[in-house]
Amino acid sequence: MVARVRRALRIKAVGHTGTLDPFATGLLVILTGRATRLARFVEQQFKTYVAVARLGAATDTDDATGTMIQSSAPASWPDAVRVERELRGFLGRYSMRPPAYSAKKIEGARSYARARRGESVALAEVVVEVREIELLEYQPPDVTFRATVSPGTYLRAIGRDLGERLGLGAHLTGLRRTAIGDLRVDEAVPLQDLDANVPLVPLSRVLGHLAEIALTEAEATEIGHGRTVRATQGSTRSPVVLTREGRVVAIADAVEDAAGPGLHPCVVLETA
Repeated sequence: MVARVRRALRIKAVGHTGTLDPFATGLLVILTGRATRLARFVEQQFKTYVAVARLGAATDTDDATGTMIQSSAPASWPDAVRVERELRGFLGRYSMRPPAYSAKKIEGARSYARARRGESVALAEVVVEVREIELLEYQPPDVTFRATVSPGTYLRAIGRDLGERLGLGAHLTGLRRTAIGDLRVDEAVPLQDLDANVPLVPLSRVLGHLAEIALTEAEATEIGHGRTVRATQGSTRSPVVLTREGRVVAIADAVEDAAGPGLHPCVVLETA
C-alpha cells in the first residue's frame, strides 16, 4: 500500500499507521510528507472492527489461514443469549494472551517468524481495553460481532477466547477494520480509485482526538525553533496539537519547569 501511494502521489515520504492481518480488510490510514512523523499519535486511538468467529474449530493462527488444532461438533449450539453474555464479558480492561502468530517480538524476532519455524511461542499477557462490543448476528457456528478496542488488542484473540469460554474452540473467518478514532472506512478512498487527484484529509481531522491550542505568530516562531512556550490555555493533557491560522505546526507535551507550566514541542511540522 505504501508503495502504491508513493507511485500514485509521486511522493517518497509515505507511511502507514498500523498493519492489518493478511486475511483482514478495511481502513488503513496512510500519512504523507512531514505527516509521516505523526504515525504514533494516530496509532494511539481506539479502533473498531467487525469480526466473524466460527465456533467449534480452533487453529494455530486463530484465523482461517492456519492449521486446525481442535474441533468439536456439539449436539446443540449455545443460544444467542449465552453468546451475547460471553461477548459482553470482554468489556473493560483485561489481560489478553496475544496470538502466537503475531508481530510481537521475542528476543528480537517476530513471534510469527518463530512460530512458522516450528518453535514454541509463549507470549506474555498484555492489558487491553474493550470499550464496546456487541453481537450483530448469530447463525451457528458463526458469530458476527463489532468491537471497539484499544491499540494492541487482537480480535483473533477475542474470537479464540470466546470459543474457549463457550467450551467449543473458535477462530476468526472474517475481520474488517471499520474505524480508527473518528476516521471511517466508508469515507476512505478505495484502492482502485487511488490517483494523484485524490484529496488528502486535513491533519486536524486525523488528530481530532487530541486537544488543540492556537498559537500567536510569536509563539509559533518559538515552537518552530524547538523552544517551550507558555500558551497552555488551561490544558495539561499531553500530547497537544498546536496550530497557527488553522494549520497544524507541531505536537507538544505539557511540561512544568521553573517558569511554570508550558508546552514543549515533540514534533515540529512547520518552522518560521
